[in-house]
Amino acid sequence: MAEPLIVEAALDRPVFQPVLDAFSAEYPQITLDYRDSSSLEADRRARDPEAPPDVVISSAMPWQLALSNEGRAQALDSVEAQHWPAWAKWRNEVFGFTFEPVVMAYRLELASHMLPPTTHRDLLDMLTHDRDWLRGRVVTYSPRDSGVGYTLLQQDARYTSRIWDLVAAMGAADVDLAKSTQEMLEGLSAGRYWLGYNLLGSYAMVWAQNHPDIIVQVPSDYSLVLMRMVFVHRDAPHPEAARRFVDFLLSQRGQHILAGSTPLFSVRDDVIGPYTAQRLRDQVGDHLYPIPVNATLLAFVDPLRRQAFLRRWDRELNILSE
Repeated sequence: MAEPLIVEAALDRPVFQPVLDAFSAEYPQITLDYRDSSSLEADRRARDPEAPPDVVISSAMPWQLALSNEGRAQALDSVEAQHWPAWAKWRNEVFGFTFEPVVMAYRLELASHMLPPTTHRDLLDMLTHDRDWLRGRVVTYSPRDSGVGYTLLQQDARYTSRIWDLVAAMGAADVDLAKSTQEMLEGLSAGRYWLGYNLLGSYAMVWAQNHPDIIVQVPSDYSLVLMRMVFVHRDAPHPEAARRFVDFLLSQRGQHILAGSTPLFSVRDDVIGPYTAQRLRDQVGDHLYPIPVNATLLAFVDPLRRQAFLRRWDRELNILSE
């Protein structure tokens, strides 16, 4: 008898398809209903008491931990869950199963007018000295419309004291704001933008393979690393199928497919492939800063703190352009 499985995911299906295909091949009795949406939409649907999903996947890490903190995730006691690295899980309920660098991306056209940035300081200098060239040609996430964008900006503020100078410089250059990395990449290829900031490297690296006019730059001063977080919903209508799915993502088999057939970068250190956390560390060195999976993330979704942060964003974004 077929067993349904509903996965609510802020993860583009074309990128994740090799993993979904492998899971379906291993569990042909499970009928997978994969629903691709935005991070904020995934969070909303996870809170729907009338139609909860079985599994929730999102790159908006604070929102995933908040859902767990509210009791909407169930603990897993499988071998895979118990042995998952402590730095990549929360209470044996929420698991970070990818390891994705946050990057800049630019058109080759930009390099004919100025030296492309390799650090956050380079970017600030470029926005300051080459503002006329870049006006209207820079794009980044909207922290108000994207949970991922908000998370990344919060983390930037932890690692550089000049983040608000950078935001003000982007505002002075009439930065455009996007809801997704895909939207930024499409704008870069169409020529609307010359430079994108804080893109998800997993998507950008695949895009660049088929769009040679787009260059992906992992910042050399520091690069944030984001993890897709997954959990089994407390009220999952098909809990057994849900647990099998999450276990598959954490298994050596599932992580091997992530490392070899997707750009999402595997977490496990016993997996070999072009996209592994260890290979990324070898390439970038000590400048990778994984977003920590701990209670500090919960503060980011506090309504008062979020409102104050976004008011600062609005103020700094427009401070030089008014």
